[in-house]
Amino acid sequence: MGWLMVIWGLDKLVNVDHAMAVANGFYLGVGSQAIFLKIFGVLQIMLGALVVLGVWRRRAYPALFLICLVTGLAVWKSILDPWGWVLEGANALFYPSFIIAAAALALWGLIDEDTLALEARSASGAGG
Repeated sequence: MGWLMVIWGLDKLVNVDHAMAVANGFYLGVGSQAIFLKIFGVLQIMLGALVVLGVWRRRAYPALFLICLVTGLAVWKSILDPWGWVLEGANALFYPSFIIAAAALALWGLIDEDTLALEARSASGAGG
């Protein structure tokens, strides 16, 4: 999940035209300015790094879920009708957005069970 955020963030930095097209096509043009996309890209990379490392999880995981949820809502047609048989504008490549949002929710929901995160390891080492 963290690497996905890093890739999405990098895409906004190195391929701004693609990010603008996505913002215009799926987010009604909200945030489609290059400077906003670059700032958000850096923030996504930072969030992805936090998730990969497993630090600041109580803030990072809800943020991760929110981003994935908004993405899922933006491509809802592709989730409900991946092949576009009924809903125009759907694309099977976006179907996993629902699964990604569910994974982010599971990561957040199981935060106390995660013993591999750096944060969890440092907490257990400090107390034991």
